[in-house]
Amino acid sequence: MERVVNPFITFGYESPEYFCDRESETETLTRLLVNGNNVALISPRRMGKTGLLHHCFNQADIQAKYNTFIVDIYATKTLEDFVFQMGKVIVESLRPMGSLRTGISFDGNGNASWNIGVGDIKSPVYTIDEIFHYLQVSERRCIVAIDEFQTIGLYPDANIEARLRTYVQECRNAVFVFSGSQRHMMNEMFSSPARPFYQSVTIMNIGSIALDKYVEFAKYHFKKGGKDIENGVVEEIYGRFEATTWYVQKLLNELYSLTSLGGVCSLDMIDVAVNNILSSSEPTYQETMFQLTAKQMSLFRAVCKEGKVRQITSGKFIKANSLTSASSVQKAAKVLLDKHIITYNMGIYEPYDKFLALWLMHH
Repeated sequence: MERVVNPFITFGYESPEYFCDRESETETLTRLLVNGNNVALISPRRMGKTGLLHHCFNQADIQAKYNTFIVDIYATKTLEDFVFQMGKVIVESLRPMGSLRTGISFDGNGNASWNIGVGDIKSPVYTIDEIFHYLQVSERRCIVAIDEFQTIGLYPDANIEARLRTYVQECRNAVFVFSGSQRHMMNEMFSSPARPFYQSVTIMNIGSIALDKYVEFAKYHFKKGGKDIENGVVEEIYGRFEATTWYVQKLLNELYSLTSLGGVCSLDMIDVAVNNILSSSEPTYQETMFQLTAKQMSLFRAVCKEGKVRQITSGKFIKANSLTSASSVQKAAKVLLDKHIITYNMGIYEPYDKFLALWLMHH
């Protein structure tokens, strides 16, 4: 029985068949890692970095010889959080470490299961020491990918980068991928001579998947599923959502589900698909907006209307959107950035969630 009902995966990783292109990126990343290079993998969020990591780790050269780990630290705030996330991922695959033993239970087969909270970690420096020691003594070489690595730059511990750099440098049995979505922060971390990770990695920048590859991918899976898709549908989605992988996948997933067996997906179905997605998320969006003050809401609405904003405190932008003052905009922007409602990258402010922005523009 076919396990995958819809071939356009929107969460996690299934198999190479359901992964669109990235052939050159996969070859390059695999080659770098098996040859002992640490890598900084940089691209905007939702462009498919994590999927690429899973796909790379699925390659035969890596599966046969390496233990692989992906540690997502996006939601972490402190070194303690970081240690918890890193320890959880590693301990689920390797044997438990001494100082963490009380937080681990075992099933009938002796397999470890992590069951402690962040508050149980009293000495993060000590436990991170053990985590890296465990990587060092692993029988197989290890590849550790730390996702949203720029997050450590926001920790209150000012020495975290230098400390991690030392651990990474001394761990000869592992190579590391530092994956990040804030390009300016990642570039500063790895390209500035004043920072500990300077010249310690090979930098890989990931862009959009080529349109022709996505067209080919979509047509193949619609045909395989006994359906068809009109010329121009993928092109329209790709352009409307700025070639961002997750949004293209999400729309294709919805369109595939709307297309009956033997039917044809047409251009006029795109708006139906978008509206379906917005409707299903409406309660979440309402709750998100309810948590904002009037000034924060006004600024977010202005950013959504503009799409991309460079001078968020300029008189022109403030006047055009009936905002109050530059200082109030700055305060509101800080909250929106902290809540990940807007993003700031390469000098541009824009909505984090393009679907939320569309929903707001209709309300």
